[in-house]
Amino acid sequence: MAAILLIDDDRLFLELVRDSLLGAGHAVDEAFSGEEGMQAFSRRPHDLVITDIVMDRGEGIEIIRAFRAEAPDLPIIAMSGNQQYLKAAGKLGATRTLLKPFRTAELLTCLDDLAIA
Repeated sequence: MAAILLIDDDRLFLELVRDSLLGAGHAVDEAFSGEEGMQAFSRRPHDLVITDIVMDRGEGIEIIRAFRAEAPDLPIIAMSGNQQYLKAAGKLGATRTLLKPFRTAELLTCLDDLAIA
């Protein structure tokens, strides 16, 4: 079981991803903005961060940069409906990217690839 920090300002989408992760046996902390995500990470260590790229408060690109500075080896999965944003996220340090919408199987395959158990 991994401790996962999930950051997305779309509450419905966040709930769907959260439920998939919980169903796979992971512990999930939720944040609805990049700002909240950074606060949650400072309160508790996480094995993985999954973040949206475009959010109202705290863009995902900023979050990736901040996590890379604070925890260089932390696996980060970036999510977006825009392929160009995902390319930028990959160049700035996202370990994996997922184009929205994606299937639960795609997410779980990313976790397997990253050896997140």
